Amino acid sequence: MSQSQPAKAPPVLPISRADVERAAAAIGGNIVQTPCLRSETLSALTGADVWLKFENLQFTAAYKERGALNKLLSLTEEERQRGVIAASAGNHAQGLAYHAKRLGIPATIVMPRFTPIVKVQQTEGHGAHVVLHGEKFEEASDHAHMLAAKRGFVFVHPFDDPLVMAGQGSVGLEMLAAVPELDTLVIPIGGGGLISGIATYAKAVNPAIEVIGVQAELYPSMHALMNGQDAICDGDTLAEGIAVKTPGVLTAQVVRALVDDIVLVGERDLEHAVSLLLTIEKTVVEGAGAAGLAALLAHPRRFRGCKVGLVLCGGNIDTRLLANVLLRELARAGRLARLRIRLKDRPGQLFEVARIFDQQQVNILEVYHQRVFTNLPAKGLIADIECETRDRDHLDRLVEALRAAAYDVRMIETG
Repeated sequence: MSQSQPAKAPPVLPISRADVERAAAAIGGNIVQTPCLRSETLSALTGADVWLKFENLQFTAAYKERGALNKLLSLTEEERQRGVIAASAGNHAQGLAYHAKRLGIPATIVMPRFTPIVKVQQTEGHGAHVVLHGEKFEEASDHAHMLAAKRGFVFVHPFDDPLVMAGQGSVGLEMLAAVPELDTLVIPIGGGGLISGIATYAKAVNPAIEVIGVQAELYPSMHALMNGQDAICDGDTLAEGIAVKTPGVLTAQVVRALVDDIVLVGERDLEHAVSLLLTIEKTVVEGAGAAGLAALLAHPRRFRGCKVGLVLCGGNIDTRLLANVLLRELARAGRLARLRIRLKDRPGQLFEVARIFDQQQVNILEVYHQRVFTNLPAKGLIADIECETRDRDHLDRLVEALRAAAYDVRMIETG
């Protein structure tokens, strides 16, 4: 009779529940304890009981302040005098710069040269010295490490640091304090700092709770790592805040031990989520911040019936990009459309088309009347008409009316 094998000891992880609780106590008076509120409309839409944690309401509009502040508070007086440095083109830069200035700690931020000027200005506005170096983030990060070694700065990693991870975990502590009955947490993953901190606390408080990570399909780095796959991470994703090619070493340990699953979301679901949060919740969220809702939209059966907590982890989105996302969503819903209509070269043709638009009570926004740059015969022409309708059915009725009047009509589809 064989003897039973002794049970394996659980892995020793980089942070514990106590670390998260200490971080929450340390930073509590200096960050916004953001609300965690139920969304009745999103709950009805997704079939889940949806609760939103509004981290986009932090002063710098992102949760990154929490981990950065926890790290800063741990520094000795000598380290504070030397100053801190980080490589970041986004929310980590602003969170670190803001709290470093508040604490009187010199901060240097290395950003890639392509970083939008508005982000450079915002970071400088928080008192940091910005160094632009390299074409890619990896080059900026290498330069930041070089400067840290050369000038004695303390390097503050955006995610792969136990103090940073613990600080981010305070988001989960607040969520479960506000809504203890949550049974599922859906958390965006870039480098893994946020989900590591939240999973550490949540699983210690309630081992049965599900912690689900979300990554953009274009940057599935942690998903691939957990599944033993090679990840191809490239492309312009709306969720730039979680577009991380190489996840953290420490964060990967926590994700492997405590995270139940990682799902991927496409660009269209991210765009739809950003649009829904603005139109329904009246809150501005960047692509990464909308990733949790995008997961519910992309995988509805996975979350139906669950009491789900979503972290709106950031609200820093370029206004022109936001406008583009909203217009594309209106186009997909049939409320905005561009129709390409073939006309005959004779008087009154455009008037007759406009009359049909009037009969159908459709608002014309723009008219492009094309005679030269077309492959039609010399006496043929095209009119592209942008219009506004009530919904998809209203648009379909307009197209039917135009075709009934013998016009060749084609819809110019959005992506």
